[in-house]
Amino acid sequence: MLKRILDDARQKLVSDLRQKLGELRVALVRAEATDEHQKALGRAIVQLDEMFLLVVVGEFNAGKSAVINALVGERVLEEGPTPTTSRIQLVKYGVERTRTPAGGDYETLTLPVAILREMNVVDTPGTNAVVRGHEALTREFVPRSDLVLFVTSADRPFTETERTFLESIRDWGKKLLVAVNKTDILENPDDVRKVVEFVRDNLRDLLSLQPEVFAVSARLAWKTKAAGMAPDPRGTGFGALEKYLTRTLDDAERVRVKLQSSQGVAERALDGTAAVLQSRLSLVSEDEATLKEIESQLLLQLQELTRDFRLRLSEAERPLGELEKRGEAYVEQVLKTTGALGLLDADRTAAGFLQEAVGGFQPAVDKRVEGVVDALVAGEGRLWPAVVDRLERRRAVHGGRMPGAPVKAPEPERARLLQALTRDCQRALESFDTGAFGSRLARAARRAAWATLLLPMAAVGVAALAVARAETGTLALAGVAATAALVLAGLLPLPLLRGREKQRFSEAVASVRQRLGAALRSGFERELDASHKRAQEAAAPFGRFVRSEAERLRGQSYELAARRKDMDALRMRIAALR
Repeated sequence: MLKRILDDARQKLVSDLRQKLGELRVALVRAEATDEHQKALGRAIVQLDEMFLLVVVGEFNAGKSAVINALVGERVLEEGPTPTTSRIQLVKYGVERTRTPAGGDYETLTLPVAILREMNVVDTPGTNAVVRGHEALTREFVPRSDLVLFVTSADRPFTETERTFLESIRDWGKKLLVAVNKTDILENPDDVRKVVEFVRDNLRDLLSLQPEVFAVSARLAWKTKAAGMAPDPRGTGFGALEKYLTRTLDDAERVRVKLQSSQGVAERALDGTAAVLQSRLSLVSEDEATLKEIESQLLLQLQELTRDFRLRLSEAERPLGELEKRGEAYVEQVLKTTGALGLLDADRTAAGFLQEAVGGFQPAVDKRVEGVVDALVAGEGRLWPAVVDRLERRRAVHGGRMPGAPVKAPEPERARLLQALTRDCQRALESFDTGAFGSRLARAARRAAWATLLLPMAAVGVAALAVARAETGTLALAGVAATAALVLAGLLPLPLLRGREKQRFSEAVASVRQRLGAALRSGFERELDASHKRAQEAAAPFGRFVRSEAERLRGQSYELAARRKDMDALRMRIAALR
Protein backbone atom coordinates (compact mmCIF):
# COMPACT_ATOMS: atom_id res chain seq x y z
CA MET A 1 0.00 0.00 0.00
CA LEU A 2 2.75 2.44 0.92
CA LYS A 3 4.71 2.07 -2.31
CA ARG A 4 1.69 3.23 -4.29
CA ILE A 5 1.37 6.57 -2.49
CA LEU A 6 4.95 7.40 -1.44
CA ASP A 7 6.94 10.18 -3.05
CA ASP A 8 10.73 10.37 -2.64
CA ALA A 9 10.58 12.33 0.62
CA ARG A 10 8.08 9.96 2.17
CA GLN A 11 9.99 6.95 0.88
CA LYS A 12 13.13 8.34 2.56
CA LEU A 13 11.24 8.76 5.83
CA VAL A 14 9.90 5.21 5.67
CA SER A 15 13.39 3.92 4.91
CA ASP A 16 14.86 5.85 7.84
CA LEU A 17 12.10 4.63 10.15
CA ARG A 18 12.67 1.03 9.10
CA GLN A 19 16.42 1.40 9.73
CA LYS A 20 15.96 2.95 13.17
CA LEU A 21 13.38 0.35 14.13
CA GLY A 22 15.87 -2.33 13.10
CA GLU A 23 18.55 -0.74 15.28
CA LEU A 24 16.09 -0.55 18.15
CA ARG A 25 15.24 -4.20 17.66
CA VAL A 26 18.90 -5.13 18.12
CA ALA A 27 19.10 -2.90 21.20
CA LEU A 28 16.02 -4.57 22.70
CA VAL A 29 17.54 -8.02 22.19
CA ARG A 30 20.71 -6.88 23.98
CA ALA A 31 18.62 -5.38 26.77
CA GLU A 32 16.71 -8.65 27.17
CA ALA A 33 13.37 -7.03 26.37
CA THR A 34 10.25 -9.11 26.92
CA ASP A 35 8.99 -11.40 24.15
CA GLU A 36 5.89 -9.23 23.92
CA HIS A 37 7.90 -6.10 23.12
CA GLN A 38 10.30 -7.84 20.75
CA LYS A 39 7.48 -9.52 18.81
CA ALA A 40 5.42 -6.32 18.69
CA LEU A 41 8.36 -4.37 17.30
CA GLY A 42 9.06 -7.10 14.76
CA ARG A 43 5.47 -6.94 13.57
CA ALA A 44 5.59 -3.14 13.42
CA ILE A 45 8.57 -3.34 11.06
CA VAL A 46 6.81 -5.85 8.81
CA GLN A 47 3.60 -3.78 8.81
CA LEU A 48 5.37 -0.85 7.18
CA ASP A 49 4.97 -2.75 3.90
CA GLU A 50 1.41 -3.94 4.53
CA MET A 51 -2.04 -2.53 3.89
CA PHE A 52 -3.41 0.07 6.30
CA LEU A 53 -5.08 -1.90 9.12
CA LEU A 54 -8.25 -0.80 10.91
CA VAL A 55 -8.92 -2.94 13.98
CA VAL A 56 -12.42 -2.83 15.48
CA VAL A 57 -12.57 -3.60 19.21
CA GLY A 58 -15.05 -3.33 22.05
CA GLU A 59 -17.07 -5.37 24.50
CA PHE A 60 -19.27 -8.16 23.21
CA ASN A 61 -22.74 -7.05 22.16
CA ALA A 62 -21.53 -3.48 21.59
CA GLY A 63 -22.09 -4.02 17.88
CA LYS A 64 -18.57 -4.38 16.44
CA SER A 65 -19.63 -6.86 13.76
CA ALA A 66 -22.62 -4.67 12.93
CA VAL A 67 -20.35 -1.66 12.40
CA ILE A 68 -18.15 -3.64 9.99
CA ASN A 69 -21.23 -4.95 8.15
CA ALA A 70 -22.43 -1.38 7.77
CA LEU A 71 -19.00 -0.28 6.49
CA VAL A 72 -18.86 -2.92 3.76
CA GLY A 73 -22.63 -2.74 3.05
CA GLU A 74 -23.13 -6.47 3.49
CA ARG A 75 -23.92 -8.72 6.38
CA VAL A 76 -20.75 -10.76 6.20
CA LEU A 77 -20.20 -11.05 9.93
CA GLU A 78 -22.55 -12.71 12.37
CA GLU A 79 -24.35 -10.43 14.84
CA GLY A 80 -26.21 -11.27 18.05
CA PRO A 81 -26.81 -10.57 21.75
CA THR A 82 -24.29 -13.20 22.82
CA PRO A 83 -20.56 -13.43 22.01
CA THR A 84 -20.60 -14.36 18.33
CA THR A 85 -17.04 -13.60 17.27
CA SER A 86 -14.65 -16.19 18.67
CA ARG A 87 -11.70 -15.55 16.38
CA ILE A 88 -9.85 -12.75 14.65
CA GLN A 89 -11.55 -12.07 11.30
CA LEU A 90 -9.57 -10.15 8.68
CA VAL A 91 -11.77 -8.53 6.04
CA LYS A 92 -9.83 -7.45 2.95
CA TYR A 93 -10.39 -6.59 -0.71
CA GLY A 94 -10.81 -9.39 -3.22
CA VAL A 95 -12.50 -9.77 -6.60
CA GLU A 96 -14.48 -12.67 -5.18
CA ARG A 97 -16.25 -13.29 -1.90
CA THR A 98 -14.29 -15.89 0.06
CA ARG A 99 -13.99 -17.10 3.64
CA THR A 100 -10.76 -18.91 4.38
CA PRO A 101 -9.42 -20.26 7.72
CA ALA A 102 -5.97 -18.77 8.24
CA GLY A 103 -4.88 -21.18 10.92
CA GLY A 104 -5.42 -21.14 14.65
CA ASP A 105 -7.77 -18.37 15.73
CA TYR A 106 -7.70 -16.44 12.46
CA GLU A 107 -10.03 -16.27 9.47
CA THR A 108 -9.80 -14.22 6.25
CA LEU A 109 -12.78 -12.79 4.36
CA THR A 110 -12.41 -11.18 0.91
CA LEU A 111 -15.01 -8.83 -0.58
CA PRO A 112 -15.10 -6.66 -3.73
CA VAL A 113 -15.87 -3.49 -1.69
CA ALA A 114 -14.32 -0.11 -2.52
CA ILE A 115 -13.35 0.91 1.02
CA LEU A 116 -11.34 -2.30 1.35
CA ARG A 117 -9.03 -1.11 -1.45
CA GLU A 118 -7.65 1.43 1.02
CA MET A 119 -7.54 -0.60 4.20
CA ASN A 120 -7.97 -4.00 5.75
CA VAL A 121 -10.51 -4.29 8.55
CA VAL A 122 -10.25 -6.66 11.51
CA ASP A 123 -13.13 -7.83 13.69
CA THR A 124 -12.05 -9.01 17.15
CA PRO A 125 -13.74 -10.99 19.94
CA GLY A 126 -15.42 -9.05 22.74
CA THR A 127 -13.10 -7.79 25.48
CA ASN A 128 -15.41 -8.88 28.31
CA ALA A 129 -16.58 -12.19 26.88
CA VAL A 130 -17.02 -15.16 29.16
CA VAL A 131 -14.33 -16.96 27.19
CA ARG A 132 -11.20 -15.21 28.55
CA GLY A 133 -9.15 -16.39 25.60
CA HIS A 134 -11.21 -14.11 23.36
CA GLU A 135 -10.00 -11.00 25.18
CA ALA A 136 -6.42 -12.25 25.02
CA LEU A 137 -6.72 -12.57 21.25
CA THR A 138 -7.99 -9.01 21.01
CA ARG A 139 -5.26 -7.60 23.27
CA GLU A 140 -2.64 -9.42 21.22
CA PHE A 141 -3.93 -7.94 17.98
CA VAL A 142 -4.13 -4.29 19.06
CA PRO A 143 -0.36 -3.66 18.58
CA ARG A 144 -0.74 -4.73 14.94
CA SER A 145 -3.28 -2.04 14.15
CA ASP A 146 -2.69 1.29 12.43
CA LEU A 147 -6.02 2.67 13.58
CA VAL A 148 -8.28 1.37 16.36
CA LEU A 149 -12.04 1.85 16.15
CA PHE A 150 -13.47 1.33 19.63
CA VAL A 151 -17.20 0.53 19.70
CA THR A 152 -19.23 1.20 22.83
CA SER A 153 -22.98 0.86 23.29
CA ALA A 154 -25.21 3.86 23.90
CA ASP A 155 -27.14 1.99 26.60
CA ARG A 156 -23.99 1.32 28.71
CA PRO A 157 -21.25 3.68 27.51
CA PHE A 158 -17.73 3.78 28.91
CA THR A 159 -17.88 0.96 31.45
CA GLU A 160 -15.02 0.27 33.86
CA THR A 161 -13.85 -2.71 31.82
CA GLU A 162 -13.89 -0.52 28.71
CA ARG A 163 -11.78 2.10 30.49
CA THR A 164 -9.23 -0.56 31.42
CA PHE A 165 -9.04 -1.83 27.84
CA LEU A 166 -8.73 1.69 26.44
CA GLU A 167 -5.71 2.23 28.70
CA SER A 168 -3.86 -0.52 26.86
CA ILE A 169 -4.73 1.07 23.50
CA ARG A 170 -3.43 4.39 24.76
CA ASP A 171 -0.24 2.80 26.10
CA TRP A 172 0.48 1.30 22.68
CA GLY A 173 0.31 4.81 21.20
CA LYS A 174 -2.39 3.86 18.69
CA LYS A 175 -4.59 6.38 16.92
CA LEU A 176 -8.08 5.91 18.26
CA LEU A 177 -11.63 6.50 16.98
CA VAL A 178 -14.70 5.88 19.14
CA ALA A 179 -18.12 4.88 17.85
CA VAL A 180 -21.06 5.16 20.25
CA ASN A 181 -23.32 2.55 18.65
CA LYS A 182 -27.03 1.78 19.03
CA THR A 183 -28.06 5.42 19.24
CA ASP A 184 -31.38 4.37 17.71
CA ILE A 185 -32.44 3.02 21.10
CA LEU A 186 -32.31 6.54 22.59
CA GLU A 187 -35.50 8.53 22.47
CA ASN A 188 -34.28 11.95 21.33
CA PRO A 189 -31.16 13.66 19.90
CA ASP A 190 -30.44 15.39 23.22
CA ASP A 191 -29.94 12.00 24.86
CA VAL A 192 -27.48 11.09 22.10
CA ARG A 193 -25.59 14.34 22.67
CA LYS A 194 -25.38 13.68 26.42
CA VAL A 195 -24.04 10.17 25.90
CA VAL A 196 -21.41 11.42 23.43
CA GLU A 197 -20.35 14.17 25.85
CA PHE A 198 -20.19 11.65 28.68
CA VAL A 199 -17.87 9.39 26.65
CA ARG A 200 -15.76 12.31 25.41
CA ASP A 201 -15.39 13.80 28.91
CA ASN A 202 -14.34 10.49 30.46
CA LEU A 203 -11.83 9.82 27.71
CA ARG A 204 -10.29 13.21 28.38
CA ASP A 205 -10.45 13.24 32.17
CA LEU A 206 -9.61 9.61 32.94
CA LEU A 207 -7.34 8.65 30.05
CA SER A 208 -6.07 11.99 28.72
CA LEU A 209 -7.41 11.01 25.28
CA GLN A 210 -9.24 13.27 22.84
CA PRO A 211 -10.21 11.06 19.89
CA GLU A 212 -12.93 11.65 17.36
CA VAL A 213 -16.23 10.33 18.78
CA PHE A 214 -19.04 9.33 16.39
CA ALA A 215 -22.63 8.62 17.38
CA VAL A 216 -23.92 5.87 15.05
CA SER A 217 -26.58 3.29 14.54
CA ALA A 218 -24.86 0.48 12.65
CA ARG A 219 -28.11 -1.48 12.38
CA LEU A 220 -29.97 1.39 10.64
CA ALA A 221 -26.95 2.20 8.46
CA TRP A 222 -26.76 -1.37 7.18
CA LYS A 223 -30.46 -1.42 6.48
CA THR A 224 -30.16 1.87 4.58
CA LYS A 225 -27.30 0.53 2.48
CA ALA A 226 -29.15 -2.75 1.92
CA ALA A 227 -32.02 -0.67 0.51
CA GLY A 228 -29.60 0.91 -1.97
CA MET A 229 -29.37 4.31 -0.26
CA ALA A 230 -26.43 6.19 1.25
CA PRO A 231 -26.49 6.37 5.08
CA ASP A 232 -28.19 9.51 6.39
CA PRO A 233 -25.71 11.28 8.69
CA ARG A 234 -28.56 12.74 10.68
CA GLY A 235 -30.44 9.49 10.94
CA THR A 236 -27.67 6.96 11.47
CA GLY A 237 -24.56 9.07 12.01
CA PHE A 238 -22.67 6.54 9.95
CA GLY A 239 -21.98 8.91 7.08
CA ALA A 240 -19.65 11.01 9.27
CA LEU A 241 -17.67 7.92 10.27
CA GLU A 242 -17.35 6.77 6.66
CA LYS A 243 -16.32 10.26 5.56
CA TYR A 244 -13.57 10.29 8.14
CA LEU A 245 -12.30 6.88 7.05
CA THR A 246 -12.40 7.65 3.30
CA ARG A 247 -11.79 11.38 2.96
CA THR A 248 -10.30 12.88 6.10
CA LEU A 249 -8.09 9.84 6.40
CA ASP A 250 -6.69 10.37 2.89
CA ASP A 251 -3.53 8.88 1.47
CA ALA A 252 -1.19 11.34 3.18
CA GLU A 253 -2.94 10.99 6.51
CA ARG A 254 -2.94 7.20 6.29
CA VAL A 255 0.81 7.29 5.68
CA ARG A 256 1.24 9.50 8.73
CA VAL A 257 -1.01 7.30 10.88
CA LYS A 258 0.70 4.13 9.72
CA LEU A 259 4.17 5.49 10.45
CA GLN A 260 3.01 6.85 13.79
CA SER A 261 1.54 3.45 14.56
CA SER A 262 4.84 1.64 14.00
CA GLN A 263 6.70 4.34 15.84
CA GLY A 264 4.19 4.17 18.72
CA VAL A 265 4.80 0.43 19.06
CA ALA A 266 8.53 1.12 19.03
CA GLU A 267 8.22 3.75 21.74
CA ARG A 268 6.05 1.48 23.86
CA ALA A 269 8.64 -1.30 23.58
CA LEU A 270 11.43 1.19 24.22
CA ASP A 271 9.70 2.70 27.26
CA GLY A 272 8.83 -0.68 28.71
CA THR A 273 12.34 -2.03 28.24
CA ALA A 274 13.90 1.17 29.60
CA ALA A 275 11.68 0.92 32.68
CA VAL A 276 12.77 -2.68 33.28
CA LEU A 277 16.38 -1.66 32.67
CA GLN A 278 16.05 1.17 35.15
CA SER A 279 14.65 -1.28 37.68
CA ARG A 280 17.67 -3.53 37.13
CA LEU A 281 20.00 -0.55 37.48
CA SER A 282 18.31 0.26 40.77
CA LEU A 283 19.08 -3.29 41.90
CA VAL A 284 22.69 -2.82 40.82
CA SER A 285 22.85 0.41 42.81
CA GLU A 286 21.59 -1.52 45.83
CA ASP A 287 24.21 -4.20 45.10
CA GLU A 288 26.95 -1.57 44.95
CA ALA A 289 25.70 -0.16 48.24
CA THR A 290 25.87 -3.66 49.73
CA LEU A 291 29.49 -4.03 48.62
CA LYS A 292 30.29 -0.68 50.26
CA GLU A 293 28.53 -1.84 53.43
CA ILE A 294 30.67 -4.98 53.48
CA GLU A 295 33.84 -2.93 52.99
CA SER A 296 32.70 -0.57 55.73
CA GLN A 297 32.05 -3.55 57.99
CA LEU A 298 35.55 -4.86 57.31
CA LEU A 299 37.05 -1.44 58.05
CA LEU A 300 35.02 -1.15 61.23
CA GLN A 301 36.18 -4.59 62.35
CA LEU A 302 39.78 -3.58 61.62
CA GLN A 303 39.45 -0.43 63.68
CA GLU A 304 37.71 -2.17 66.58
CA LEU A 305 40.18 -5.05 66.71
CA THR A 306 43.15 -2.71 66.38
CA ARG A 307 41.94 -0.63 69.32
CA ASP A 308 41.32 -3.78 71.32
CA PHE A 309 44.74 -5.14 70.37
CA ARG A 310 46.51 -2.07 71.73
CA LEU A 311 44.94 -2.74 75.10
CA ARG A 312 45.72 -6.44 74.93
CA LEU A 313 49.33 -5.73 73.91
CA SER A 314 49.75 -3.69 77.08
CA GLU A 315 48.25 -6.60 78.98
CA ALA A 316 50.61 -9.03 77.22
CA GLU A 317 53.61 -6.90 78.26
CA ARG A 318 52.49 -6.73 81.90
CA PRO A 319 54.04 -10.11 82.83
CA LEU A 320 57.40 -8.73 81.65
CA GLY A 321 57.04 -5.69 83.90
CA GLU A 322 56.15 -7.97 86.80
CA LEU A 323 59.08 -10.22 85.92
CA GLU A 324 61.40 -7.23 85.92
CA LYS A 325 60.18 -6.13 89.35
CA ARG A 326 60.48 -9.61 90.83
CA GLY A 327 63.92 -10.10 89.29
CA GLU A 328 65.26 -6.82 90.64
CA ALA A 329 63.72 -7.55 94.02
CA TYR A 330 65.38 -10.96 94.05
CA VAL A 331 68.78 -9.52 93.12
CA GLU A 332 68.37 -6.81 95.77
CA GLN A 333 67.36 -9.30 98.40
CA VAL A 334 69.87 -12.05 97.64
CA LEU A 335 73.00 -10.05 96.89
CA LYS A 336 73.43 -8.76 100.43
CA THR A 337 76.67 -8.72 102.33
CA THR A 338 75.02 -10.42 105.26
CA GLY A 339 74.08 -13.37 103.11
CA ALA A 340 77.41 -13.84 101.40
CA LEU A 341 77.97 -17.32 102.77
CA GLY A 342 74.63 -18.51 101.33
CA LEU A 343 75.64 -17.29 97.90
CA LEU A 344 78.48 -19.72 97.79
CA ASP A 345 75.84 -22.36 96.87
CA ALA A 346 75.30 -21.36 93.19
CA ASP A 347 72.67 -24.02 92.53
CA ARG A 348 70.53 -22.75 95.35
CA THR A 349 70.81 -19.15 94.11
CA ALA A 350 69.87 -20.15 90.52
CA ALA A 351 66.90 -22.20 91.72
CA GLY A 352 65.73 -19.32 93.89
CA PHE A 353 65.85 -16.97 90.92
CA LEU A 354 63.72 -19.30 88.79
CA GLN A 355 61.23 -19.82 91.56
CA GLU A 356 60.84 -16.33 92.94
CA ALA A 357 61.53 -14.14 89.91
CA VAL A 358 60.56 -16.25 86.90
CA GLY A 359 57.86 -18.44 88.38
CA GLY A 360 54.42 -17.83 86.72
CA PHE A 361 55.86 -15.71 83.90
CA GLN A 362 55.18 -18.12 81.01
CA PRO A 363 51.57 -18.96 82.05
CA ALA A 364 50.86 -15.23 82.36
CA VAL A 365 52.16 -14.61 78.83
CA ASP A 366 50.18 -17.57 77.49
CA LYS A 367 47.03 -16.21 79.10
CA ARG A 368 47.51 -12.85 77.39
CA VAL A 369 48.13 -14.55 74.04
CA GLU A 370 44.87 -16.44 74.48
CA GLY A 371 43.15 -13.10 75.02
CA VAL A 372 44.44 -11.82 71.66
CA VAL A 373 43.27 -15.01 69.96
CA ASP A 374 39.84 -14.79 71.59
CA ALA A 375 39.51 -11.19 70.39
CA LEU A 376 40.32 -12.23 66.81
CA VAL A 377 37.85 -15.12 66.92
CA ALA A 378 35.13 -12.93 68.43
CA GLY A 379 35.74 -10.21 65.84
CA GLU A 380 35.41 -12.67 62.98
CA GLY A 381 32.33 -14.12 64.64
CA ARG A 382 30.73 -10.68 64.63
CA LEU A 383 31.78 -9.96 61.05
CA TRP A 384 30.55 -13.05 59.23
CA PRO A 385 26.84 -13.00 60.12
CA ALA A 386 26.61 -9.45 58.72
CA VAL A 387 28.49 -10.41 55.54
CA VAL A 388 26.49 -13.60 54.99
CA ASP A 389 23.17 -11.85 55.65
CA ARG A 390 23.90 -9.06 53.17
CA LEU A 391 25.08 -11.41 50.43
CA GLU A 392 22.21 -13.86 50.81
CA ARG A 393 19.63 -11.07 50.81
CA ARG A 394 21.02 -9.92 47.47
CA ARG A 395 21.00 -13.53 46.22
CA ALA A 396 17.30 -13.74 47.08
CA VAL A 397 16.67 -10.55 45.09
CA HIS A 398 18.53 -11.80 42.01
CA GLY A 399 17.25 -15.36 42.15
CA GLY A 400 19.33 -17.70 40.02
CA ARG A 401 21.21 -14.92 38.22
CA MET A 402 23.78 -14.44 40.98
CA PRO A 403 26.76 -16.79 40.52
CA GLY A 404 28.44 -18.94 43.11
CA ALA A 405 27.18 -21.10 45.94
CA PRO A 406 25.44 -19.64 48.99
CA VAL A 407 27.95 -18.05 51.35
CA LYS A 408 28.57 -19.70 54.72
CA ALA A 409 30.55 -18.47 57.69
CA PRO A 410 33.81 -20.42 58.17
CA GLU A 411 34.32 -22.55 61.24
CA PRO A 412 36.20 -20.77 64.07
CA GLU A 413 39.96 -21.46 64.00
CA ARG A 414 40.82 -20.77 67.62
CA ALA A 415 43.10 -23.77 68.02
CA ARG A 416 45.12 -22.89 64.91
CA LEU A 417 45.29 -19.21 65.82
CA LEU A 418 46.43 -20.01 69.36
CA GLN A 419 49.11 -22.37 68.11
CA ALA A 420 50.38 -19.82 65.55
CA LEU A 421 50.52 -16.87 67.96
CA THR A 422 52.00 -18.99 70.75
CA ARG A 423 54.74 -20.15 68.37
CA ASP A 424 55.47 -16.53 67.38
CA CYS A 425 55.74 -15.50 71.04
CA GLN A 426 57.95 -18.48 71.94
CA ARG A 427 60.37 -17.48 69.20
CA ALA A 428 60.44 -13.96 70.61
CA LEU A 429 61.17 -15.31 74.12
CA GLU A 430 63.83 -17.82 73.01
CA SER A 431 66.64 -15.28 73.34
CA PHE A 432 65.66 -14.68 76.97
CA ASP A 433 66.89 -17.90 78.67
CA THR A 434 65.82 -17.33 82.27
CA GLY A 435 67.56 -20.51 83.38
CA ALA A 436 70.87 -19.45 81.86
CA PHE A 437 70.41 -15.97 83.31
CA GLY A 438 69.83 -17.48 86.79
CA SER A 439 72.89 -19.73 86.48
CA ARG A 440 75.10 -16.85 85.37
CA LEU A 441 73.73 -14.71 88.20
CA ALA A 442 74.45 -17.50 90.69
CA ARG A 443 78.06 -17.88 89.51
CA ALA A 444 78.62 -14.13 89.63
CA ALA A 445 77.06 -14.01 93.10
CA ARG A 446 79.38 -16.75 94.31
CA ARG A 447 82.42 -14.87 93.10
CA ALA A 448 81.09 -11.69 94.65
CA ALA A 449 80.53 -13.54 97.91
CA TRP A 450 84.16 -14.68 97.90
CA ALA A 451 85.22 -11.15 97.16
CA THR A 452 83.11 -9.84 99.96
CA LEU A 453 84.51 -12.40 102.38
CA LEU A 454 88.11 -11.78 101.26
CA LEU A 455 87.94 -8.01 101.62
CA PRO A 456 88.20 -8.10 105.46
CA MET A 457 91.12 -10.46 105.21
CA ALA A 458 92.74 -8.15 102.75
CA ALA A 459 92.12 -5.30 105.14
CA VAL A 460 93.88 -7.20 108.01
CA GLY A 461 96.81 -7.82 105.76
CA VAL A 462 96.90 -4.20 104.83
CA ALA A 463 96.85 -3.25 108.56
CA ALA A 464 99.74 -5.56 109.34
CA LEU A 465 101.61 -4.23 106.42
CA ALA A 466 100.90 -0.74 107.68
CA VAL A 467 102.46 -1.52 111.12
CA ALA A 468 105.42 -3.11 109.46
CA ARG A 469 105.86 -0.25 107.09
CA ALA A 470 104.62 2.65 109.09
CA GLU A 471 107.73 4.48 108.36
CA THR A 472 107.43 3.95 104.59
CA GLY A 473 104.07 5.84 104.10
CA THR A 474 102.63 3.20 101.66
CA LEU A 475 99.44 2.20 103.56
CA ALA A 476 96.86 3.66 101.16
CA LEU A 477 98.72 2.28 98.18
CA ALA A 478 98.67 -1.19 99.63
CA GLY A 479 94.89 -1.13 100.27
CA VAL A 480 94.13 0.05 96.78
CA ALA A 481 96.38 -2.60 95.38
CA ALA A 482 94.56 -5.32 97.29
CA THR A 483 91.15 -4.22 96.11
CA ALA A 484 92.39 -3.88 92.57
CA ALA A 485 93.70 -7.38 92.72
CA LEU A 486 90.25 -8.69 93.64
CA VAL A 487 88.54 -6.76 90.86
CA LEU A 488 91.07 -7.98 88.31
CA ALA A 489 90.38 -11.48 89.48
CA GLY A 490 86.62 -10.96 88.66
CA LEU A 491 85.62 -10.94 92.28
CA LEU A 492 83.32 -7.91 92.57
CA PRO A 493 81.97 -7.17 96.00
CA LEU A 494 78.24 -7.78 96.41
CA PRO A 495 77.22 -4.09 96.49
CA LEU A 496 78.83 -3.51 93.10
CA LEU A 497 77.33 -6.71 91.68
CA ARG A 498 73.79 -5.77 92.70
CA GLY A 499 73.79 -2.63 90.56
CA ARG A 500 75.30 -4.36 87.58
CA GLU A 501 72.94 -7.37 87.64
CA LYS A 502 69.83 -5.24 88.06
CA GLN A 503 70.91 -3.19 85.04
CA ARG A 504 71.57 -6.31 82.97
CA PHE A 505 68.21 -7.81 83.91
CA SER A 506 66.35 -4.60 83.07
CA GLU A 507 68.03 -4.41 79.65
CA ALA A 508 67.22 -8.05 78.95
CA VAL A 509 63.55 -7.56 79.86
CA ALA A 510 63.34 -4.42 77.66
CA SER A 511 64.76 -6.36 74.72
CA VAL A 512 62.28 -9.18 75.25
CA ARG A 513 59.39 -6.73 75.58
CA GLN A 514 60.30 -5.26 72.21
CA ARG A 515 60.53 -8.68 70.52
CA LEU A 516 57.34 -9.97 72.14
CA GLY A 517 55.40 -6.86 71.07
CA ALA A 518 56.73 -7.16 67.52
CA ALA A 519 55.80 -10.87 67.41
CA LEU A 520 52.29 -10.24 68.68
CA ARG A 521 51.74 -7.34 66.27
CA SER A 522 53.02 -9.34 63.34
CA GLY A 523 50.88 -12.36 64.20
CA PHE A 524 47.82 -10.22 64.88
CA GLU A 525 48.16 -8.34 61.59
CA ARG A 526 48.76 -11.58 59.70
CA GLU A 527 45.67 -13.26 61.10
CA LEU A 528 43.53 -10.14 60.78
CA ASP A 529 44.59 -9.82 57.15
CA ALA A 530 43.75 -13.49 56.57
CA SER A 531 40.32 -12.95 58.14
CA HIS A 532 39.65 -10.01 55.84
CA LYS A 533 40.80 -11.96 52.82
CA ARG A 534 38.37 -14.74 53.64
CA ALA A 535 35.52 -12.24 53.80
CA GLN A 536 36.66 -10.53 50.60
CA GLU A 537 36.96 -13.86 48.79
CA ALA A 538 33.45 -14.77 49.92
CA ALA A 539 32.13 -11.49 48.49
CA ALA A 540 34.34 -11.62 45.36
CA PRO A 541 31.90 -13.54 43.08
CA PHE A 542 29.15 -11.12 44.04
CA GLY A 543 31.46 -8.17 43.42
CA ARG A 544 32.41 -9.44 39.96
CA PHE A 545 28.74 -10.03 39.18
CA VAL A 546 27.79 -6.52 40.27
CA ARG A 547 30.59 -4.86 38.29
CA SER A 548 29.71 -6.89 35.19
CA GLU A 549 26.00 -6.13 35.56
CA ALA A 550 26.64 -2.43 36.13
CA GLU A 551 28.85 -2.16 33.06
CA ARG A 552 26.41 -4.13 30.90
CA LEU A 553 23.25 -2.39 32.07
CA ARG A 554 24.71 1.09 31.87
CA GLY A 555 25.94 0.36 28.38
CA GLN A 556 22.44 -0.79 27.44
CA SER A 557 20.97 2.31 29.07
CA TYR A 558 23.20 4.55 26.96
CA GLU A 559 22.19 2.61 23.85
CA LEU A 560 18.47 2.93 24.62
CA ALA A 561 18.95 6.64 25.27
CA ALA A 562 20.44 6.96 21.78
CA ARG A 563 17.49 5.05 20.33
CA ARG A 564 15.16 7.38 22.24
CA LYS A 565 16.73 10.35 20.46
CA ASP A 566 16.16 8.57 17.15
CA MET A 567 12.46 8.08 17.98
CA ASP A 568 12.07 11.72 19.04
CA ALA A 569 13.58 12.93 15.78
CA LEU A 570 11.41 10.57 13.72
CA ARG A 571 8.27 11.65 15.56
CA MET A 572 8.90 15.25 14.55
CA ARG A 573 9.53 14.27 10.92
CA ILE A 574 6.38 12.14 10.80
CA ALA A 575 4.28 14.92 12.34
CA ALA A 576 5.58 17.32 9.66
CA LEU A 577 4.46 15.07 6.79
CA ARG A 578 2.34 16.85 4.15
